[in-house]
Amino acid sequence: MIRGQNIIPLLKLFFGVIMSYFIVKFIIRPLVVGNETLRLIDIIAFSYPNFCEAVVGVIFLTFILLVTKGMLIKRNSNLVIKEKSLYQTAVLIAGIYVILQEFKIHNLGGENIFDINDVLFSILGLITIYLALLKIEPKIIDE
Repeated sequence: MIRGQNIIPLLKLFFGVIMSYFIVKFIIRPLVVGNETLRLIDIIAFSYPNFCEAVVGVIFLTFILLVTKGMLIKRNSNLVIKEKSLYQTAVLIAGIYVILQEFKIHNLGGENIFDINDVLFSILGLITIYLALLKIEPKIIDE
């Protein structure tokens, strides 16, 4: 029997990041626009969504890769795919997507205006979620 392990903490992180995104985008950002605030607060209010995009993208891809691994294991029980490889693959794919979007190589995420802070927040999000994946260690196990 195939089942997930340590999936609930990852789901909590996923929904927590989505909630924080909505708070920043729809509550904090409108308060910052047109008001005299610290430059750091402006940067966070406008670049934090890029952090969230990177984190949510990696979690989403990690779930897809874990489910795919589970289906492959069902077909071939001798197959060995390490979770760390799946995490790295998810981060790589999401990283390519978000960084190329920031440099306007593609516009799949909407109209972007280049801002180096957005790139930095995206990279910070990728690093943060990779470290979180290593700590949480979500996996598919064959019992």
